[in-house]
Amino acid sequence: QVQLVESGGGLVQPGGSLRLSCAASGFSFGSYVMSWYRQAPGKERELVARITQSGSRINYADSVKDRFTISRDNAANTVYLQMNNLQPEDTAVYYCNAAFITNNYWGQGTQVPVSS
Repeated sequence: QVQLVESGGGLVQPGGSLRLSCAASGFSFGSYVMSWYRQAPGKERELVARITQSGSRINYADSVKDRFTISRDNAANTVYLQMNNLQPEDTAVYYCNAAFITNNYWGQGTQVPVSS
C-alpha cells in the first residue's frame, strides 16, 4: 500500500539545523510532484516547498527561502528538506505530500519544535 514515512524531526534550538526525510513506497515515486507542508498550532497547513518529478522546478514559501532546501532522490524514493537557521516561528508538524493528477498522498507528519 501507499506509504510516506517522515523522519528527522525533533527539538532544535533557534539557529539550528535539521534534515527531514520522507521515504515513499507503494507508488511510482518518480512520477509524482513532492512537497513539504507544515501546520503550526492553531494555524492552517501551509506549503513549505515543492519539487517537480525531475527536480528541475522548485518553489519555496517566502518565509523559508534562503534557509530551507528541498531535494529528492528518485532512485531511493526519498524526498528531503534541509532546514537551516531554524526560528521559533518554524515550529510545526511537517508533512510530506505526493501528488500526481488526482492522486494525493500524505505522510503522518513529524514534529519540529524550535525552542531554547
